[in-house]
Formats: sequence, C-alpha cells, structure tokens
Amino acid sequence: MANIISRMESVQSPIIPVVGELIRNNPGTISLGQGVVSYTPPSEAIEFLLSFLSDSSNNLYKSVEGIPQLLAVIKEKLKSFNAIDINENNRIVVTAGSNMAFMNAVLAITSAGDEIILNAPYYFNHEMAIAIADCHTVVVETDENYHLKLNAIADAITSKTRAVVTISPNNPTGVVYSEAELREVNQLCEERGIYHISDETYEYFTYDGVKHISPASFFGNNKHTISLYSLSKAYGFASWRIGYMVIPEELFVSIKKIQDTILICPPVISQYAALGALQAKPEYLQHHLHEISQVRKLVMRSLEDLTGICQIANADGAFYFFLKVNTDIDAFSLVERLIKEYQVAVIPGNTFGMEEGCYLRVAYGALQQDTAKSGIERLVKGLQEIIN
Repeated sequence: MANIISRMESVQSPIIPVVGELIRNNPGTISLGQGVVSYTPPSEAIEFLLSFLSDSSNNLYKSVEGIPQLLAVIKEKLKSFNAIDINENNRIVVTAGSNMAFMNAVLAITSAGDEIILNAPYYFNHEMAIAIADCHTVVVETDENYHLKLNAIADAITSKTRAVVTISPNNPTGVVYSEAELREVNQLCEERGIYHISDETYEYFTYDGVKHISPASFFGNNKHTISLYSLSKAYGFASWRIGYMVIPEELFVSIKKIQDTILICPPVISQYAALGALQAKPEYLQHHLHEISQVRKLVMRSLEDLTGICQIANADGAFYFFLKVNTDIDAFSLVERLIKEYQVAVIPGNTFGMEEGCYLRVAYGALQQDTAKSGIERLVKGLQEIIN
C-alpha cells in the first residue's frame, strides 16, 4: 500500500503541534504561540450541564443543525451584536467549532479543482481545508499594513472561483477591516456570483474604540454571504468545540449532508454549555476583554524596542501582532533559536503563507500580565541579539 498517494500529502502539517514539541523539549519556555485565552468558561456554562444531565433523552442524537434552545439564543445574539436578522433567506447551523464551519462551507460550495481566494497572511487551517477538499487556494497579497487590496482580489477571480475569504479581526495580523473594505469585497462577490466567507472568530476582540463589522448585516446580501463564529476564544471554550455559521438558505441541504456524515450532530453536552455561556452576565466578557487589553498595551510598549529590527503593523483586534523581521534568517530557524536560546515561542509566518521574508506571529491572549511581560522581554532580547 506504500505506493498509494493520498491528497493529504499535499496538505501542510499544522505548525502548532510542531512548536508545541519544541516547547516541551525546552522546559520553562513561555509560549507566545497558540491562539487561546487563559480564562475558563463562565459559571453559567457549567450550571447548564445540570439541565443536560437531568434529561434522559439527551443520550440520543439531536438535530443536525443544533438544539432549538441554542439556535434561539444565537439568533438573538446575532441580532443584538452583529445586526444580522435570521429570516427565510438564511439559517444558523451549530458546528463543532468554526474550523468545522469553514470545512462545511468549502465542501458545500465547491467541486474538485475549484478555487477559493485567501488574503495573505491567511489562517493556515483555511488553506489546509481547501486542499483537503481537493480545491486550490489562490493567494492574494494584502498591503503593507495587511489591509485588503480590492483590485488584486478582483483580478484573481476566475471562472473557477467560488469564494473570497476574509478574517476580521484578523488571525494572524490582528488587523480589523473597515466597513468600507468589507462592503467592497461583499459587493464584488455579489457582482461576480461567488460567495463571501466571513470568519468572525475574534468578533469581540477589538480595542481603542474600533468596532467589529459583520458583512451579513449589509442589506440584501443573504444569498452570497457565509458567516463563521466561535465560542472558543471569547468564552474560553476551546476544547468544548462549539461554533456556528450563518448560511444562505439554499446551502442548508448541502450543509446537512456534510454535517450528518462527519458529525451527525454537534456534541449536545457542549451545546448545553454554550447555551449557558451565551446567557452569561455582560460583566464576564467585559472583565476578560479588559484584562487582555491591558496585556496588549504591555506588549505594544515592549515591541517599541524592536524599531529598526521589525516592522509591526497597527493591530486593533484579536490578540496577535505580526512582525516582519529584517533578516535573511528563515522564519522557522529563528523560531527554533528563540525557543532553545531564549525560552520564548512564537509561530513562523510561512505557515500563514508568507514565504518571502521572515515573519513571526506573536500571540498574547493566553497570558497574564506578569507572564506576558517576561515572555515579551525574552522575545525582544532574543531578536535584538540574534538580528544585531
């Protein structure tokens, strides 16, 4: 069987486990790598598990698209926070995280050989999902501040293009796209008869008065906009695996086929936890977002010491900074040295599609202020000594 070649051989290996192994082999390393938060789900999430356990029918399969109670709460959240109305033209589908939602979308709208446009730097799991679906990623460069280049996106659309993907707030750059940018992309997709896939995993993580915009809130775009959401970040829900998507009604049959085959239904116990989380008091999110904003300020101040060594674009969202390092050193080699010599871990930019030059993603969402201070000081010291 060794001569059989699978499509999986062309799919990049996820970088997080690779860096994780380096961290384990270098005890004491502070990770500025994986994009997670340090805090746990709200108490309401745990309390709602009792409701799950008290119903003996919950050991059975439930609706493919999610339990009705959770769908109702998500509908209200979408209306109040995202200005998205759920009506006869669109629908909510609960998924096992937003990665699954993206995979659902790709499989539903493509055939083998089709193309999907990603803006670089892109989220590596998006590129992997497209390859797994036997489709092709078309990479479009962003500008020097990692904002969208509409003309470049338009020029990249071909007869095989099925969607343009945007991520705002962005992973890996932390950039938040303006309403004008998102409207232009959304309108372009409508004009060309393709889908706009909007990944909004970091929707709550914006700073300094910057507002999150959901393209599905724009008037009259239900038929070509697919929106992806996650509880993993804002609600400390990473391992619970609950996300959801808002899709055009016409895609529902296809999405149900995919989800029923892969998952049957999202884990019901996690859906109950999500039902509780989404009804948590506003103070839960406010407190944790404030704490992360304070860590962000600390990181920003420390990164100022890298002037001349790195170019760092303004990042008004998520919990990342994306560094362009002025060096000929390969990004992964630099990451290895930072871990082994300075005990601080970051993620190399080539995994996000940045093959030319040396880029690093710095993640600060998982750290308390004291740990973040130590970690970023190690990073600054390491870069200063290695590059200089």
